[in-house]
Amino acid sequence: MKRRTLLTTALASGAGLSLAACGAGEDPLAAGTPSGGSSSTSAVIVGSANFPESELLAEMYAQVLEGAGVQVQRKLGIGARELYLRALQDGSIDLIPEYNGALLAALVEGGAPEGVSTSEQVYDALQDVLPEGTEVLEQSAAENKDSLSVTAATAQRYSLASIADLAPVAGELVAGGAPEFAERYQGLVGLREVYGVEFQQYRPLDVGGPLTVQALVNGDIAVANIFTTDSSIQTNGFVVLQDPQNLFLAENVLPLISSAKNTPAITEALNAFSATLTTEKLTQYLARVQVDKQTSAEVAKAYLADNPVG
Repeated sequence: MKRRTLLTTALASGAGLSLAACGAGEDPLAAGTPSGGSSSTSAVIVGSANFPESELLAEMYAQVLEGAGVQVQRKLGIGARELYLRALQDGSIDLIPEYNGALLAALVEGGAPEGVSTSEQVYDALQDVLPEGTEVLEQSAAENKDSLSVTAATAQRYSLASIADLAPVAGELVAGGAPEFAERYQGLVGLREVYGVEFQQYRPLDVGGPLTVQALVNGDIAVANIFTTDSSIQTNGFVVLQDPQNLFLAENVLPLISSAKNTPAITEALNAFSATLTTEKLTQYLARVQVDKQTSAEVAKAYLADNPVG
């Protein structure tokens, strides 16, 4: 496959999305947004999607770079992937935390190629489809997949252990989660094609956030799209349904950066950070944001004090 520009089918599908959907009520890209594909500032502009883990990872990246003497600006809470990839193209941001499998699926029409599911396979496949002018640095061991999760009571009632078990009963159940989950292959599209799962209804709620969790707890939905590092899974005793067909690919955390802004010092600093990050650590520190209500900046600072990168 040829390297492609950011104006892919995946991005075109997001053309109608508004930055007002970022969740904070204002456009995080409005101030000083440059045009022409490169930042007008020497600072590295670090962006994030609009869910807690992405914002925490972006803050970690920002503090790592500041520790390496790199000037940094932050533009967090941008929104869905379609929006922040567009921001990376026009130079509004230079760096963002990504997930290898979700990024690959977004850049390949029809989803990830057949036979590509492991961390290494996904990372290798990414190299052929990354948008022109971008690159990914080394991926961490930390992984955060999409999941379909249910309460223990629902799992017992319907004898649910895997997504495949949903097929005969999904027509009775309401699911909910990220709005974009409804349109993505690693979402309702793939669930229909791979597992034959079609829900009675899908309710667009939020991306890995409190609305989805509360809806599941309250019984407003029976199946929730929740990230596997979300502390609510353990706190509420949710059951994460197994994915035997690997619809949800490996999802290792890694930096996606503008090649024009990358330097050997940036690569070295971020690679050293990624080498410290595991799923267990990410889950632990994310809980400080979601459960203990600490700020992303506070938690990132604590993580880097506990896990120095050099």
